[in-house]
Amino acid sequence: MKRFLATLFVVGAGLGFGVSALATPVVIKGEVLEVKEVDIYSYLLLKTDKGEVWTAVGKAPVKKGAVVTVEDAEQMDNFESKVLKKTFPKIYFGSLAKPRLSASEEAAQVASAHAAAPKTTVAGNIKVAKATGAGAQTVAELITKSASLKDKPVLVRAQVVKFSAAIMGKNWVHLRDGTGTAANDTNDVLATSQELFKVGDVVQLKGVLRTNVNLGSGYTYQVMLEDAKLQK
Repeated sequence: MKRFLATLFVVGAGLGFGVSALATPVVIKGEVLEVKEVDIYSYLLLKTDKGEVWTAVGKAPVKKGAVVTVEDAEQMDNFESKVLKKTFPKIYFGSLAKPRLSASEEAAQVASAHAAAPKTTVAGNIKVAKATGAGAQTVAELITKSASLKDKPVLVRAQVVKFSAAIMGKNWVHLRDGTGTAANDTNDVLATSQELFKVGDVVQLKGVLRTNVNLGSGYTYQVMLEDAKLQK
């Protein structure tokens, strides 16, 4: 299927026609020696530990000298690019892998997200009615009953008081519903999600309750709602 899609992209873009070799997709990592740009592709000549290899990925701002990884790379033999007026005896079509952060870099991102602003930016008293249904809990109950709720699905209805997007592949949201107190840290719960929120939104979320979560850089949470999803 991937080989078909690669060939389809090539033909659709008017780049030419190639004969695919029957090969298993591979991962290719190397230093970029040369970049050739066309409409929807970036052709990259990579210096790898097995020699120089031509690859093609979706158009991306790649610079000469960068070290990149091409995933799900499938070999095509005698591929002709009419735009480049060049025939590649062997080329690999794949996807450019996103750079991975080190553990210390990820921890620094999390620390920055949680230290950059006050825990809550919502003014006034918050009072949100408790959710109904299986696993429904208030914010305070999530914290005070965390030992019995650990690793179980829970449901909470609360107001978004802080939102940090796209940190370590997740969105981070602080929730309050008016229960609990700041004095004993029972009035605010942190959730991770792929959903997008705005401060002030009242949302109903379902996720798995985790306890004693260490995010690094000194950020440890007694309770966290993991992979929270919006519920109607």
